[in-house]
Amino acid sequence: MDRLDAMQMFVRVAEAGSFSAVAHALQLARSVVTRQIASLEKHLGVQLITRSTRSLTLTEAGTNYLENCRAILNLVDTAESNLSGEGLAAKGRIRIGLPLLFGMKEIVPLLLSFARRTPDIDLVMTLSDERSNLIEEGLDLSIRITSNLNPSDIVRKLGQCRLLTLASTAYMKAHGRPERPQDLRHHECLIYSHDASNSQWIYQNKKQLLQVPVRGRIVANNGIALTEAAANGMGVTRQPDFIAAPYLEKKRVEAILKAYEPEPLGIYAVLPSNRYIPHRVRLLIDHLASAMLANPAKVPFKTT
Repeated sequence: MDRLDAMQMFVRVAEAGSFSAVAHALQLARSVVTRQIASLEKHLGVQLITRSTRSLTLTEAGTNYLENCRAILNLVDTAESNLSGEGLAAKGRIRIGLPLLFGMKEIVPLLLSFARRTPDIDLVMTLSDERSNLIEEGLDLSIRITSNLNPSDIVRKLGQCRLLTLASTAYMKAHGRPERPQDLRHHECLIYSHDASNSQWIYQNKKQLLQVPVRGRIVANNGIALTEAAANGMGVTRQPDFIAAPYLEKKRVEAILKAYEPEPLGIYAVLPSNRYIPHRVRLLIDHLASAMLANPAKVPFKTT
């Protein structure tokens, strides 16, 4: 393993806080990772990591070396990117986490077009609606739809989407039309499972937030399933516009309580904190941002 590879391996282990996590992400045996770090320490003549049965801790030398490695790797990456023209020489692997439905519908086609343009870059996609821990899962990038970013998150905003309240005409004929968010307390609500234990839907009235408790018999961890239930007159649901769009176009549901919509959710490219950003990852983020701005018809939200 050459010097730069050793630095990259050390940075991965330091950021993940685990040999096993890095080994899993790189599809290597754990013993290979530990041997490479031990070999690096022997070469440098200092201990970089204090090992215990439960955790890894950087020594003072390890902390200093980590910052220097990040700086050096950034310089190398910048130097290579300046020679690579439009990025055709970019190479390596990008591990990216995607939300399930939005990822399948909107992001995967953009990733495939990126893959065609960059034949030396491997893409590994993980699709899940669970909030990912980028460092623990060995991800280089995650696409996240949220109004609640962590202060430490390194992000680039790609766009935004609206959160719509939906019900069918048949349901409202039978049960009445909710005119205010508070009216939902008396309606059958179709709830995303992440919110099921203590469900509250948040609205906005003249900059004032309204938290409305909701209840319902039907709970799911899939927005299409809940919107389908709403279209069949089973209740009221709340979904992002990229899920609602085809149902609204076919008039299977109607958007209600539009005067009380909260601020749009942001759509972000999220990067691991305190980590250098490889040129190939910057290329991918630029591609996503450019494609989403250039093709508003394909991405049903306003970009900023």
